[in-house]
Amino acid sequence: MTLTSFIEVPADSHFPIQNLPYGVFSTNGGTPRVGVRIGTYVLDLSVLEAAGLLPQPSVFAQSSLNAFMAQGREAWRTVRSRLQELLASDNPTLRDHAEMRRNALTPVADVTLHLPVEIGDYTDFYSSKEHATNMGTMFRGKDNALMPNWLYIPVAYHGRASSVVLSGTDVYRPYGQIKPEDGPPVLAPSRVMDFELEMGYFIGTGNDLGTPIPVDQAADHFFGMVLVNDWSARDIQRWEYQPLGPFLAKNMATSISPWVVSLDALEPFLCAAPPQDPAPLSYLDHAGDQAYDINLEVLLQSESMTEPMSIARSNFKYMYWHIAQQLAHHTITGCNMRPGDLMASGTLSGPTPDTYGSMLEITWRGENPLELTTGETRKFLQDGDRLTITGWAQGDGYQVGFGEVMGRVMAPRTKMEHS
Repeated sequence: MTLTSFIEVPADSHFPIQNLPYGVFSTNGGTPRVGVRIGTYVLDLSVLEAAGLLPQPSVFAQSSLNAFMAQGREAWRTVRSRLQELLASDNPTLRDHAEMRRNALTPVADVTLHLPVEIGDYTDFYSSKEHATNMGTMFRGKDNALMPNWLYIPVAYHGRASSVVLSGTDVYRPYGQIKPEDGPPVLAPSRVMDFELEMGYFIGTGNDLGTPIPVDQAADHFFGMVLVNDWSARDIQRWEYQPLGPFLAKNMATSISPWVVSLDALEPFLCAAPPQDPAPLSYLDHAGDQAYDINLEVLLQSESMTEPMSIARSNFKYMYWHIAQQLAHHTITGCNMRPGDLMASGTLSGPTPDTYGSMLEITWRGENPLELTTGETRKFLQDGDRLTITGWAQGDGYQVGFGEVMGRVMAPRTKMEHS
């Protein structure tokens, strides 16, 4: 029998009782606290906690999820099970308590959402084989598309946690060093702004310094997932990335969606990961279904468009190095992960042009401009363009979704002399 809530939720909603993602919200300028999304409402967990209806003490009347995340997967599962019980259509505890419903349930349109996690560290992987192959083909040729190490290690770089921002935050076109075809580099605003279709995953419980996390235990350390747009200034990146990889090209902003979807909500959508050849080293070898069947879509809207148009559809299951392997590799040195650390997938491109996860690939370095519904064309993002990523897993009569992550490209906030 399908689990249903006493709160009416349409079949195409991202937020049925099977999901219940966590976020941080406030009302009327008040103190932020933890809630879960159910349909078009936010359920205030601090109210339920104060009423003694939840098992975890003093973790929800806080401005971040970190304290709850540190409790561990058994606690997360206990709370999730209790919330589903309280929201079930046949349970009168909350359904028939009018005053508590008024205090605990607020229309999402009436709340302010906040960054859900205090992010200590941020690591961005490069784990889509299709994306890595496309990038390598563009810049090194088809015969040298993948670097020799790519099929052996989950490649990544350390990003900038301070500039991780919530969906809806404007992104200002950055200045940086840009190298013309002829002559020395100049300081100028990026002319080649791009998006990157990604997913991110928050660490719940970490590990002690010097103690790696085994690949078959990695899932117990992930609290949940969000959508990610890792904005990129490709012209700045091209000049700086040798020999140590991206730096200023990606540190101006990384946008995430506000609702953190638990791995337990996503468990029904586990599926086979892409085959790996050569076989990974033993510390990365993990049997069973490790990928997640999560549909992803990218929409673009220029200032002259009345509604957005879809420019790409992909899926999280395309990722070559899955999340357990990423965490096992990240900690094989004994690197200590902490509650709130963010890991991201890297650009999630699929096998065909309509599944590519960046403008760089969609337009193939600008050689094949994208035509918009207004007749405008885009090689890369222009000021005023609004980029939205959405994602969902399709169940039997319900969806487990992430909502969206949206951002608008703006002209540089500060004008600087070019030199």
